[in-house]
Amino acid sequence: MKREETIRLAGLSIGYTGKHSVKQVAGGITDTIFSSELTCLIGENGAGKSTLLRTLSGFLPPLSGEISIMGKPLKSYRETELAKVIGVVLTEKNNLQNMTVEELVGMGRSPYTGFWGRLRDEDKAKVAQAIDLVGIAELRDRMVQTLSDGERQKVMIAKALAQETPIIFLDEPTAFLDYPSKVEILNLLHKLSQEAGKTIFLSTHDLELALRVADKVWLMTKGGEVKTGSPAKLIVNPDTGRFRFE
Repeated sequence: MKREETIRLAGLSIGYTGKHSVKQVAGGITDTIFSSELTCLIGENGAGKSTLLRTLSGFLPPLSGEISIMGKPLKSYRETELAKVIGVVLTEKNNLQNMTVEELVGMGRSPYTGFWGRLRDEDKAKVAQAIDLVGIAELRDRMVQTLSDGERQKVMIAKALAQETPIIFLDEPTAFLDYPSKVEILNLLHKLSQEAGKTIFLSTHDLELALRVADKVWLMTKGGEVKTGSPAKLIVNPDTGRFRFE
């Protein structure tokens, strides 16, 4: 797949606006994210990784600066348009009951199905394709509440794929998983970025795995800096345990 620019950040500052104050989490972020790449966002707890992801997803407004998605300012997208461009997989466990895996993945087609949410033949084909891409065909008829954490995470990724967006953001997709499942999920996401040409941007605490599979790493510090580079150039300080780029 051809590598193309899909996200551009220019002088981006992120944080929260209260009634009488503004809390900036990070500022001066200028960089580009490409298709056919897996980009991993790492950093200490409290550094603001989730805030950055929520801002890029359009859930939080930036404090300043610009975010361009597919060559268009993020703020100019209508909600219905954005749902066809960005898929989001959050870290929170859902409590869905009495729904099959196929039905849950089918919910990813909601931007295309209209008010009643009825799946047409082409929607069903997209659902089947997403299920096959993630390799969960054997789970198709299982009830969601019977799945393991790892199986459920794969289903949520399949739902995002069924949404048929060029960009997928994931917040801690390997949280709650055992080590073999972490490896499997990150390898799956890297494979999808390569074979399906997706732009996949995720936050993670699993540094060793991230460095093994990522095409690019974003390092976020509690001081509000975001530095980016190749995983091969990221080194750890043996005294502090903190990372920096060479």
